[in-house]
Amino acid sequence: MVNLSKGQTVSLQKRGGGSLTQVRMGLGWDAAPRRGLFGKTKSQSIDLDASALLFDTGGRLVDQVWFQQLRSRDGSVQHTGDNLTGEGVGDDESILVDLQRVPGNVSQIVFVVNSFTGQDFSQITNAFCRLVDSTAHDAELARYDLSGSGTHNSQVMAKLSRNGGSWSMTAIGAVANGRTFQDLLPTVAGHL
Repeated sequence: MVNLSKGQTVSLQKRGGGSLTQVRMGLGWDAAPRRGLFGKTKSQSIDLDASALLFDTGGRLVDQVWFQQLRSRDGSVQHTGDNLTGEGVGDDESILVDLQRVPGNVSQIVFVVNSFTGQDFSQITNAFCRLVDSTAHDAELARYDLSGSGTHNSQVMAKLSRNGGSWSMTAIGAVANGRTFQDLLPTVAGHL
């Protein structure tokens, strides 16, 4: 497993040779307790949303997977469902990618996260995205820590890039503001 830092790229080749065929991008987070009256803390619900944006070699958005479209048109990318609170342990939202089925015109898949409820990242703790090998008992390949206080409410997390017959993952970590993936497209464009 590799702990990625901003801008770092890792190949998606298996250790013993060959390419990965199915990966899962997991997103996890917890809501930081809010200070209430008289110094007491109150819990809050924060609805982070993970989305996958599929781009062709010209940088044109050709498909998207998000809470309102849980599956790409060709079925190669699938969102497992919307978590509205971040409650629970481990991955709160996941996006499955069957790399062998991704259409040949798709050269990059960009993963973004945004706070649909509008809270900023200073109110979010334990936030991470991770890439796991879905065919090897969810063996973790790479992890990127998204925590870090800030007044932004969204982030371009990472991207998968196709180079011939192989794929690589790059941690991006670009901050942005927006409640849905559409709001993030100008920021994403700078990382294609």
